[in-house]
Amino acid sequence: MKEMMKNTGILLAITVVAGLVLGLVYQITKDPIAEQEAKKKQEACQEVFADAASFEAMEVTQTDAAKWAAAGYGQESIDEVMRAVDASGDLLGYVITVTTKEGYGGDIQFSVGVRTDGTLNGMSILSISETAGLGMRAEEVLKPQFANKRAEVFAYTKSGAAAEDQIDAISGATITTNAVTNGVNAGLYYFRTQLGGGSDNE
Repeated sequence: MKEMMKNTGILLAITVVAGLVLGLVYQITKDPIAEQEAKKKQEACQEVFADAASFEAMEVTQTDAAKWAAAGYGQESIDEVMRAVDASGDLLGYVITVTTKEGYGGDIQFSVGVRTDGTLNGMSILSISETAGLGMRAEEVLKPQFANKRAEVFAYTKSGAAAEDQIDAISGATITTNAVTNGVNAGLYYFRTQLGGGSDNE
């Protein structure tokens, strides 16, 4: 019994010390981590809205679940919305961060810049775990294709884009292409229905 109590006391002491050390490490590292995350977010916003002077966080308005699903976006979510403004504080557009769960290797998260007239400024891929040499080429193949395009809905094609609303699929990675395209469309749908863009406001 004495041996058991002794071992229990030792384990308790180790647990308390480990907890204190972890708490101390958290206190030391939380501010630098937060600064790095803020810096990464700022860089992503600046990438899709280079002419904006600053970005202001907005509350994400949850779209009606039934309408969201009916529009075909059951696997996409809007994570964050930032107002992009110029030096005078005038609105240039929005940075919308989207996560799509339709990727071949899991979730894909990216931000898109949308001007007030609905033009896509660009895309910044934040998180992706697709197949090397295939889906991971999204940064190289898909990202440039969305820049300075204007369409309510984009579609991908395997035979070469022939219209403003068409995107060339990544060869051998149509699942990734579909996921990213659907994610962009979800962001544009949110822009039209929740941010007052386009012609089908609700």
